[in-house]
Amino acid sequence: MKVTEHLEKANDTLFSYEILPPLKGASIQSIYENLDPLMEFNPPFIDVTYHREEYIYNKKENGLLERKSVRKRPGTVGICAAIMNKYTVDTVPHIICGGFNQEETENALIDLDFLGIDNLLVLRGDPINSETYFTAEDGGHKYASELIHQVDGLNKGIYLDDGLTNSSKTNFCMGVAGYPEKHFEAPNLNSDIHFLKKKIEAGADYIVTQMFFDNEKYYDFVKICRANNINVPIIPGIKPFSTKRQLNILPQRFHLNLPPELVEEVLKCKNNIDIRQVGIDWAIKQTQELIEFGAPCVHFYTMGKVDNVLKVMANFK
Repeated sequence: MKVTEHLEKANDTLFSYEILPPLKGASIQSIYENLDPLMEFNPPFIDVTYHREEYIYNKKENGLLERKSVRKRPGTVGICAAIMNKYTVDTVPHIICGGFNQEETENALIDLDFLGIDNLLVLRGDPINSETYFTAEDGGHKYASELIHQVDGLNKGIYLDDGLTNSSKTNFCMGVAGYPEKHFEAPNLNSDIHFLKKKIEAGADYIVTQMFFDNEKYYDFVKICRANNINVPIIPGIKPFSTKRQLNILPQRFHLNLPPELVEEVLKCKNNIDIRQVGIDWAIKQTQELIEFGAPCVHFYTMGKVDNVLKVMANFK
């Protein structure tokens, strides 16, 4: 079932989760161990992130450096298929521009279609570690809106080989990312909304926001989207705060602001056990307020750890 169909049929706010593929060499059992307790809450769908290649440099005997491409977290498509088979729940693989040309993208979409996966989260993706700015592959897409156009084309039976006859149509439901505090590359929020609207016009069906810790940011984001005739469902994404180190990491990595009240509470804590409880309490309050606001779904970023999310979810059985 499509994400939008889940949202349309629900009478109450839904809860969904995003998980990371395990590090290369780990068993998929680690995924099952995380998901088993979460399945008690009947998630309508589960997102699985995609991690593109990174480059490492090995020093050779002659002193020169050899560049090697590695993927530390492979397996997105296989994990999606395994989750669907084990739990009979819909999955949403992330599909990105980075690292793919259009032919490779089309082939990946065909594989997903054959597996019965009909939901995607379509993203541009971040620059790799050796890049200052995102660089598209030769023959690839530079923007998420271009990738959405390609998926939308397949949904209409339009393939790269225009000589195909009687080509079958795919039936993908597409989500895209939204940034309540604007994408870090955008000059301002209005500009960011302008390009978000282009993604919706290109065929995207719903929006999932970047994590935030101040619900007012989400409320304002929904308001400005509606004022700009962006009328698709907007799913808020949140994450329970858990360590003191995240005071620096989260704003730096995800380009978000932390509310002064949350920072003050974290700084009062003597250890990460206390901070973890502060984060759980904060996420419970966020979730309750989002439900009261009428959010169609609350999406939890687990980041490979579900204990905190389980503590939050226990309050909404």
